[in-house]
Amino acid sequence: MVTIEPIQVGDHTLVGVEVKLPKTTLLTISTSRGYIMCGALDVGLLNKTLSDRQIIAARAVGVRTLAQLLAAPLESVTIEAENLGIVPGMAGSEALLRML
Repeated sequence: MVTIEPIQVGDHTLVGVEVKLPKTTLLTISTSRGYIMCGALDVGLLNKTLSDRQIIAARAVGVRTLAQLLAAPLESVTIEAENLGIVPGMAGSEALLRML
């Protein structure tokens, strides 16, 4: 099952996606420039193998809902996200605002 829903962050409406898979759920919230995701995101792959794409993304672990993803501290971020001032420990919602 895939669910797409609007997510309000400040005055902005972003896109939240929840994908229910066997034994896990993938979660992501995106802006037009970047996204935050659950622990399934491989930040190392984005920074190394896909570095030429300059992907702005961050990962939070231990989240089970989109609301938790917004509130959770980020565990890791891409180099491009760091360039926007997004750092590990920052709340997902704050990172999304910097991605606008």
